[in-house]
Amino acid sequence: MSLIKKSTELTIPSTVKMMIYGQAGMGKSTLALSAPSPLLLDFDNGVKRINLAHLDGVDTVQVSSWQDVKEVLNENLSAYKTIVVDTIGKMMDFIISHKCGTRQPTIKDWSGINAEFTWFTRAISDLNKNVVFVAHRDTRKEGDDNVFIPSLREKNYNSIVTELDLLGYLEMKSDRGVVKRTITFDPTNRNDGKNTCNLPSVMEVPTIIDHKGNATAPNNFIYADIIKPYMAMLSAKEEERKRYDEVASLIRKEVDAICNAETANAAIEKMKSVEHVGSSSNLAKSLISAKAKELGLVFDKESKTYSDADTAA
Repeated sequence: MSLIKKSTELTIPSTVKMMIYGQAGMGKSTLALSAPSPLLLDFDNGVKRINLAHLDGVDTVQVSSWQDVKEVLNENLSAYKTIVVDTIGKMMDFIISHKCGTRQPTIKDWSGINAEFTWFTRAISDLNKNVVFVAHRDTRKEGDDNVFIPSLREKNYNSIVTELDLLGYLEMKSDRGVVKRTITFDPTNRNDGKNTCNLPSVMEVPTIIDHKGNATAPNNFIYADIIKPYMAMLSAKEEERKRYDEVASLIRKEVDAICNAETANAAIEKMKSVEHVGSSSNLAKSLISAKAKELGLVFDKESKTYSDADTAA
């Protein structure tokens, strides 16, 4: 079987890898915990700054070494759908310490450091979990402009972003005198971003606590507004893939039955009545043509039918 796949033949992922970054005090950690059934990996002791109302039902690992992470990933994590990393900058510091001890990393170390991060994200995916990274904001100079980016070391920035489906910048905006929190996953001339899930350009993040710090609404923005609609889109693609598989199976059955011009022409007619999915019509034409060539059948371009070689002669 060919390793080359059509769009309807691809394996569809069922989890999301994303990063949220912004200034301190934007509520990044709380927003990250709005993902479904989160387990918080607290790398910089930031859990103490999260409103207790938003920690209800949230389990936390207060990480003291990279070995803690390796051990946690070997535990039974079936109760969780999302792993939240707060913050990714501190997590990378733990990886560097794990790889280099107390010395500064050299050029030779970075491939191993980046590989350890890749292992982590792949391990989360293998466990069928979403992962949400939290990062502080930094700036990158591009000509005369300052571009907001996640606060990560330059040596592993690109390798980290490559692994993500979504990279979102969280900020405060004033709209007609009303201050709102918004997040954008689109890259712009003022912020880095990544939006492989076709999310809206700018999304408003609701305020879910009052002036006294009491919760006023469920903390479910990432689940309800990002992951749920994205999963619905993936589910539709998966359904299309299943229908494609069913049609492709029917096509192959018809092609296997071809033994002469009569059965080849019957197969062509049968394919006209099939409700094709994606590229299944092209698949049918390709397989019938290959089988006809194998049998030495002759194709008439005018009638668009096959005849047996001895008849054509």
